[in-house]
Amino acid sequence: MQESREEIVARVKDRADIVQIIGETVDLKKSGARFLGLCPFHGEKSPSFSVHPGQQFFYCFGCGESGDVFTYFMKYHNLDFPSALKELAGRYGISLPEKSQSPEQERQEKQRKEMFQVSDKAAEIYSRFLADAPQAAVARSYLEKRGIPQEIRKRFGLGYAPAVESSGWDFLSHQLAEGEQAAALEAGLLVRNERGGVYDRFRDRVLFPIQELSGRVCGFGGRIIGEGQPKYLNSPESRIYIKSKLLLGLYQAKDAIRVQNQAIIVEGNFDLVSLVCHGCENVVAPLGTALTREQLRLLKRFADNVVLLFDGDEAGVKAAVRAVPHFLAEQVAGRVALLPIGHDPDTFVREEGIEAVRRLVEGAESLPEFTFKQLVAEFGLTLDGKSRIVEALRPLVKAAASPLQRTVIISHFSEQLGLSPEQLDTMLERPEPVPVEVPQASMVTVKRRPENVEPLTAAQKRLVAFMVLNPRFFTRLAEGGLRDCLVGSVGEILFLQLRRLIDTREEVEPEELLSVLPEGAERTMVSNMLLEATNDGGSENQAELDEEEIVELLQWIRQYGLQRSSERLLKKINAVQSTGNFAELQELLREKQRIDRALQGVENA
Repeated sequence: MQESREEIVARVKDRADIVQIIGETVDLKKSGARFLGLCPFHGEKSPSFSVHPGQQFFYCFGCGESGDVFTYFMKYHNLDFPSALKELAGRYGISLPEKSQSPEQERQEKQRKEMFQVSDKAAEIYSRFLADAPQAAVARSYLEKRGIPQEIRKRFGLGYAPAVESSGWDFLSHQLAEGEQAAALEAGLLVRNERGGVYDRFRDRVLFPIQELSGRVCGFGGRIIGEGQPKYLNSPESRIYIKSKLLLGLYQAKDAIRVQNQAIIVEGNFDLVSLVCHGCENVVAPLGTALTREQLRLLKRFADNVVLLFDGDEAGVKAAVRAVPHFLAEQVAGRVALLPIGHDPDTFVREEGIEAVRRLVEGAESLPEFTFKQLVAEFGLTLDGKSRIVEALRPLVKAAASPLQRTVIISHFSEQLGLSPEQLDTMLERPEPVPVEVPQASMVTVKRRPENVEPLTAAQKRLVAFMVLNPRFFTRLAEGGLRDCLVGSVGEILFLQLRRLIDTREEVEPEELLSVLPEGAERTMVSNMLLEATNDGGSENQAELDEEEIVELLQWIRQYGLQRSSERLLKKINAVQSTGNFAELQELLREKQRIDRALQGVENA
């Protein structure tokens, strides 16, 4: 009988050693029952990355990344779940069931594979020719004048397609096997003329291989060396090359982007390479088109922050403004830094230096604010100008990915326009928010935080810290009335999440609570508790208690819980008195008397 997908996933997870898998990319040191190392997902000097082999779980106190072996493998290697499962299953000799494909699907998959293979081969041919061939001296001289050394050429796989005068029309096709030419035609490396002959697409051009995240070459961008048009020529779109979903340089920059949590987008191929030559590693470029939503979606797998470093002319301003709806729709923090008129990133960094570039990036302005200023400059703040600004803001508001984001935009811009949020909202009309697919939690369902949550008292903070750091005592504390001590506070939210987590496990590590908490006050509080305990090498809240101490703690919890219940009832009584509902008032008074008697009994015990 064939195993189900869930059974295969469980078997791979059981076989995979999370310490071994993470240890391939992180230097881990044993510390008690866990392992510590420097987090690969953000830059740090002191280890805050924790791996727990017993629970097959990891957590970073610095950036909050957490999960199991699949989560880590997907995040670090930028894979989707099916790819991660296939890779890990293969490592441990676990076979996956083959998906049945139609003959047409098999043909298309075979064709894609052949196109990738011939593109990789072409990249090697062009790169080798640039490095060694006498006919490529003109290209090498051109790159040297632009300050691009051999090391950077190799890093990006730069190549050269020779001119017709030196190598004819069939330089590449002559070096491909007969069976490879069909794939080269499909990939756009070769072109068929009207008479049925075949010739090279790229001639007398410095070539930039365009790579997928895996490193496979899927296309090329070429800059002409001599006379001729067009100045820049890219591969045509194909089964493997869809320019709206690719970014030049992302394969090389992804680690730097992930560590810095920031990507810089420039418009030109040589802008990108020139910045890298001067030490700016987190740079990418679109492929000769305006920035797309798909490209931003790709980038946000590595960073939450993106800076557009564009020319300061009218075209650069318009390109930045056009990108704003994509940033809002993808919920990426976008900023823009415009270069002085007459400069592009290449000329600016060569003339002014990398520190000047860094100052520009650090001073980058948020995209919505930048857009608003451009609109004010264009239309003014007259009555008519404000009306036109509102119309121009409409696509921004429509692009908002959530009601909260939309509310923030309206609130911010209404103030600058001298309008109330309600007035601006009415003028814009209420748009349908862009739907966002929310992934399901892997273990438990996290409920939305309730409104009017009370702050924790000092006593509650100590209780919550003990509860979080000592989940092994949770059941006894819960039975002893712990929730009554935390009702209406953020502590109650944590209590409920920890209870759900414990219901699914026999043993729970404190860090695992973070994996089921949404971003917000609760997650920050728990993270700080765990970080403090780690930095202190332990905590007064982490303790081995004997039975007598546990009994004393339970008694104190009982007493404190009753005190809190009495206080809440008193508030209700005061509120009901003003309504004249005597039946409810009598019921509340009886309940308060019962609690007060119980409290007196505990205090006298």
